[in-house]
Amino acid sequence: MYTFKKEERLCNKRLIDGLFHNGSSFLCYPFRASWQLTDAVQPFPVLILFSVAKKRYKHAVDRNLIKRRMREAYRLQKQSTLYDALACADKRIVLSVGYIGKEILPYDVFEKKMLKVLTQLAGEVLK
Repeated sequence: MYTFKKEERLCNKRLIDGLFHNGSSFLCYPFRASWQLTDAVQPFPVLILFSVAKKRYKHAVDRNLIKRRMREAYRLQKQSTLYDALACADKRIVLSVGYIGKEILPYDVFEKKMLKVLTQLAGEVLK
């Protein structure tokens, strides 16, 4: 239940390009979420990509720390917030969550904000 497998990660170049060219997005500071409904057969309701700007965070250790915190917050909240709603509506999406914050926040803030992002996303997808 609280897993984050390789099959859940968005790696397909064609899907990523389509997401950034044709997808919808919204801002929920410190995250920017881009998403798009997809018809592709996938083992999970959501394929997700996490990103942190190299321009803002020069050191790889900082970017990796932020991505690790984002993945952990997502992993713990995806099932109750997003997966159940998408399963009921029988919809599948590709999702990108980018970090646009100016400083590295503590984990509890990541957790709260990720919950807010996933709740807002579930509301937008089910409109």
